Amino acid sequence: MELSRNVPESVGYAAKRLLLGKPMITDELKNERLTNPVALGVLAPDAISSTAYGSELILVELLPYAGLAAFSLLLPITGVILCILILVAASYRQVVMAYTRAGGSYVVARENFGPRVAQIAAAALLIDYVVTVAVQASAGTVAVVSAVKPLGPYSLEITIAVVVLMCWANLRGLREAGRPFAMPTYFFTGMVLLMIVVGVVREATTGLAKYVPSELPGTVEVHQGNGLIAGATLLILLRAFANGGSSLTGVEAISNTVGSFRKPEGPNARQVLTVMACVLGILLTGVAWLAYETHATPYVDGYPSVLSEIARRVFGGGALGSTLYVLLQIATAAILFTGANTSFNGFPALANFVAADRFLPRQLGKRGHRLVFSNGIIVLALLAIVLLIATGGSVNALIPFYAIGVFTGFAMAGYGMTKHHLTHKERGWRRRLAINLGAGVVSTVVVGIFAIAKFTEGAWLVVVVFPLLVFGLIRLNREYRAEAAILEEFRSNRPEQVNYARHTAFVLVSAVDLAVLEALRYGHGLRADELTAVHLMVDAEQARKLRKRWEHYGLRTPLTIIDCPDRRLTRGVQRLVVESLGAAPRSHVTVLLPRRTYAPLLGRLLHDRSADKISRAVSEIPHAAATIIPFDVQAEIRKAFPDVVEERLTRRVEQLQARIARDDESARREHDEPAAASTLAIGGLLPGHRGTVEGRVRDTFDRTIDDDEVHIVEITDDSGLLRLRFAPDDDHPAGGADIVPGQVVRASGKARQGRKGVIMINPDYEIVGGSDGSTDDAGSTDGDGTDRSDGTDQG
Repeated sequence: MELSRNVPESVGYAAKRLLLGKPMITDELKNERLTNPVALGVLAPDAISSTAYGSELILVELLPYAGLAAFSLLLPITGVILCILILVAASYRQVVMAYTRAGGSYVVARENFGPRVAQIAAAALLIDYVVTVAVQASAGTVAVVSAVKPLGPYSLEITIAVVVLMCWANLRGLREAGRPFAMPTYFFTGMVLLMIVVGVVREATTGLAKYVPSELPGTVEVHQGNGLIAGATLLILLRAFANGGSSLTGVEAISNTVGSFRKPEGPNARQVLTVMACVLGILLTGVAWLAYETHATPYVDGYPSVLSEIARRVFGGGALGSTLYVLLQIATAAILFTGANTSFNGFPALANFVAADRFLPRQLGKRGHRLVFSNGIIVLALLAIVLLIATGGSVNALIPFYAIGVFTGFAMAGYGMTKHHLTHKERGWRRRLAINLGAGVVSTVVVGIFAIAKFTEGAWLVVVVFPLLVFGLIRLNREYRAEAAILEEFRSNRPEQVNYARHTAFVLVSAVDLAVLEALRYGHGLRADELTAVHLMVDAEQARKLRKRWEHYGLRTPLTIIDCPDRRLTRGVQRLVVESLGAAPRSHVTVLLPRRTYAPLLGRLLHDRSADKISRAVSEIPHAAATIIPFDVQAEIRKAFPDVVEERLTRRVEQLQARIARDDESARREHDEPAAASTLAIGGLLPGHRGTVEGRVRDTFDRTIDDDEVHIVEITDDSGLLRLRFAPDDDHPAGGADIVPGQVVRASGKARQGRKGVIMINPDYEIVGGSDGSTDDAGSTDGDGTDRSDGTDQG
């Protein structure tokens, strides 16, 4: 029986295939190794893109208190941030050499402090990934609306749409492992460097024109008076520094994916990290200096951005200047959206690590339809959207959530490497210890600054959520360990076999229907000493009708009706089991519970789940077991009424995908193999006609047909299933022995109508792909399995 043709797919699966494409098999999972130039472009967007908003966030905090003196304070604050960048980068240069597995600060903390302390790093990184999506997507939208101002009022909607699009693309298996994802980084870096160079030249020759904030409606409030004194208060400086510290986010990205580099992974990752830190430092310095020279002022609505205003002054208003301005905005939006998308790879991978350590639900470690961690991708998108709605998509409002997680990760990496050096004491360990300890202490201080200076602006939420998240991770792990400890008790406490003197089975009955008949049939198969049908009576009239129907249909299993006046069915079953166990020593009781499965949504509304509750209650009693006998009512409905919406939708989706697959295959063969014979979809074979098909081997087995031993190979594609029958004849023995499940086989021959579908007898065949998806160079064979790799067989 062909399962795929007789068991229809659900409407949910049909919709999934329509949205995400056909499922990928495990053999298609690939871990691509990155060259250093591609790795820099793929892994650096999160860090380098912060250039687009780092200086602006400092000015947003300073201008209302320091006035125009904020531009003078911008440079020294940027200098302090650059010093921290050097220290953190030096620390991570050692991380990537010592720990070449993916995971970054989480792995460092776990290896040096144990899995529980490592949850601090896990919580920090998980929060960082969520906020990264929100911040980068919001900043990318700012770049778009800065160039196209009429879109400004719809910024939040645009940002949410971008996040949803990223989620969908990653659920389809989007891979950040190639040049397309590296290009935005190089494009943005080139445009900003060009802007800095042009700005330096123009300032040295004609001078750069300065903005006058008072003449610009919509800018943030600018303090009037002795701004330098007013703005130099410690709290204001700390708040401005905290905002600017967001420029260092993403420095840890390379340490999280060291395993993606080509060998030697550590040295290559260290080189890329060094280049990334240098580029980030140059861009931050250049943009801060241009902001100082042009007095580019942030706007209350967040757009146009400071980077946009700088570009307008630097590039000018001519045709060339306008073109360069638009290119810069495109580059800015591209790198920011790419930086947001990196979290859709980092968050699910980290969640998988933490779930493997049993600190997160196991569902986050499962690969989905397209071999990605689908649950992690969906959770990340939902959390980011909730955060965007809560903050209105404002980058400034999101920053307090941002850097606490980032710098906590920095601190855990620094302290972890300090412990590593104290333990191993390798050559030069004292100097390295000082670097990492310094990075850890400075990062801790920055976390404190954020928690205090930004407490009223949203940091309080992270301060509260962070320890709760760490506690939740540890509590979840305790539950997993408790479950494992109980399940492992069989080693000493529970023998494999128990000899019971008597086995009693009860079938709980609420009606006389197919579900009960299935349970009775299963009960007879248990060969218990006594099998009894039991109805717990809540309604006397219903019990009378049930007895009458039982006798009408002549069911041989005895029916017992037990009064349940308090309507507590679970307690009634427990009493029944306990009384049966007490009636005879060394006895065992099995309770069979028919469970009718209905439509997923309507079923939960129209029917209860009493079988699950009773099953749990019976399982608490020693020497008793409950078995749920499922009966799929919905499947029977589909058989009786096959022409329903989901059936038509499923068939339509399958036809559409089969047609697309055929078109893609034809295009591929026309491009790659113009001389090869054209192939048909299996569903397009006509009995009595010759044809060539290609499909993946599902199964192989031997069978006796008309007293002859034949070898059967089943191959499938998106359109159907074909059986290749290899039988001995006068010319050659049966072939096909070299075909194994998972391979891709191309077969040519005359199609015939068999009893169970279309078949080919002794076809010519060629193994064109191994079970791992690689090309098989074994050549082609004809129906007897003879090798024809010398080119003599062109069939």
